[in-house]
Amino acid sequence: MKNLILAASLLIGVSAYSQAKLDATKLNYLPADASPMDATYYPLQVLSSKSETPKVKVVYSRPQKKNRVVFGNLVKYGEIWRMGANENTEIKFYTPVKINGKDIPAGTYSLFAVPNEKEWTIVLNSDVDRWGAYAYDKSKDVVRFNVPAEKTTAPVEFFSITFVQTKTGADLYAGWDNTQVKFPIEFK
Repeated sequence: MKNLILAASLLIGVSAYSQAKLDATKLNYLPADASPMDATYYPLQVLSSKSETPKVKVVYSRPQKKNRVVFGNLVKYGEIWRMGANENTEIKFYTPVKINGKDIPAGTYSLFAVPNEKEWTIVLNSDVDRWGAYAYDKSKDVVRFNVPAEKTTAPVEFFSITFVQTKTGADLYAGWDNTQVKFPIEFK
């Protein structure tokens, strides 16, 4: 009983401290996130070039492996995952694209996955500005398709997303630990 009372008191104290720290009427510099937010564009050189215009932008948080087994352990097989940490990963298409044979209008979408050992289901969902996959709503899926899971040539410490140019657009690659997936994006 003493332990229960002590735990409750600590929880109330931490909660009160957190609320005071985030007073909207005061200046609040928050500590750095353990999984920093990042963005990647296609074309990759869009930020360093005055002549390039973006076609795709992905905003995501980058958790670390930290000597953990990621897939099948930290990220459970068969469960919806936000493809990163913290807020949903969001992908913005500046023009209409085609993914897995489906026309996708220009706009911003949440990017989820259902990882499995040999194959992942990739999900584009119209619900954005959410935290994690807790409020994931399957009825808002725009497209769902399966891709093979591949082994990386070396472990990837931070979850990472990048693009590789193809004849019809670009392949989006996502890799972490010793696993990566890719899917083609066709530009119209």
